Amino acid sequence: MWFLFALLSAIFAALTSILAKVGIDGVNSNLATAIRTVVVVAMAWGMVFLTRAQSGISQISRKSWLFLILSGLATGASWLCYYRALQIGEASKVVPIDKLSVVITLVLAFVFLHEEVTGKSLLGCILIGAGTLLMVW
Repeated sequence: MWFLFALLSAIFAALTSILAKVGIDGVNSNLATAIRTVVVVAMAWGMVFLTRAQSGISQISRKSWLFLILSGLATGASWLCYYRALQIGEASKVVPIDKLSVVITLVLAFVFLHEEVTGKSLLGCILIGAGTLLMVW
């Protein structure tokens, strides 16, 4: 089931890029990010209430709060940079560079989460990096 959700995530991320590139025309990138964020917040809280998950708020540990807040700040910074790059660059070049996050995530997961690096994941990182360079130059 995780694969289906991951695939749907990739499809929606692709739609996000194309829809954003069209929608950001003539709009300040920070304003566009703020509008997008309001929509995401409304949708996320809608899902919380739809699935009746709101009662779990009181059970969240301080550590989880800290890391969820830091993750939110990283997401916000990513979105602000992404929208600015998308506004001034070509989607076909911005998106592959943005997807280098896959490589960076694997490195960070190895260093900080002590996840295993396999030959397959290392080869994948190399191919993603090489593919990105090929696409943008």
